Amino acid sequence: MPDMRLIVAGAGGRMGRALVRAITETDGAELAGALEAPGSELIGKDSGMLAGLPANGVKLSGDLWAMSEQADGILDFTVPAATIANVAIAAERGLVHVVGTTGLCASDDAVIKSVTKRAVVVQSGNMSLGVNLLSALVKRVAQALDPSFDIEILEMHHKNKVDAPSGTALMLGRAAAAGRGIELEEHSARGRDGVTGARRPGDIGFASLRGGTAAGDHSVIFAGPSERLVLSHQAEDRMIFAHGALKAALWAHGKPPGYYTMDDVLGLKDLF
Repeated sequence: MPDMRLIVAGAGGRMGRALVRAITETDGAELAGALEAPGSELIGKDSGMLAGLPANGVKLSGDLWAMSEQADGILDFTVPAATIANVAIAAERGLVHVVGTTGLCASDDAVIKSVTKRAVVVQSGNMSLGVNLLSALVKRVAQALDPSFDIEILEMHHKNKVDAPSGTALMLGRAAAAGRGIELEEHSARGRDGVTGARRPGDIGFASLRGGTAAGDHSVIFAGPSERLVLSHQAEDRMIFAHGALKAALWAHGKPPGYYTMDDVLGLKDLF
């Protein structure tokens, strides 16, 4: 099979530059386009040079329709509005759409899933192998421990991250809720401040820290009577997310239309 031709959305950002580097390092992948927001001052810049590589001749452009004509997939770690704008074009062109964007709301997710009868979408709040294995473990532990163990999720990211809790924290929260057989939306405690009263039984709590250059630290705490179990993951370099996204894209190439997650990519659905 020829190399999979991939577009990087948000190619001028930190994650976009990491994706460009990851494509360069990955056998079976080829950079077919570098997408940036129309009007960006980076339009026309060489994507290789922005990523700290030799010039590659693939210049940043705001025209997804034009660049997608000769592409097989798009790696999309941008912002909700941009991702939703990319969904229809990716589906129309038949691109594999790997979505790592966080901060999406329920209506955004519905738009993404609406195209999966005719398009391939792989979506995850985190593309790393370690975090997805952590998520599977969280679900199993939540299932094993009785409700006397309270669940709290702590996450820390760099000071420029704009959404909270992180997409990964929410993914871990959903895993814990699935293990408990409850709906996260009905049992989510966030932003505690002031006199909040005692902790509501069955809640899954979230705390978000921001500062420095942290790529992503996540801990799930199971706090029971006289003991605590803590499951943690620390991301030291965002390249782990880029290589995970590449793995997802290559796995999805040639798959039938549908909605997939990293559990499908990594074979974790039947782990426990």
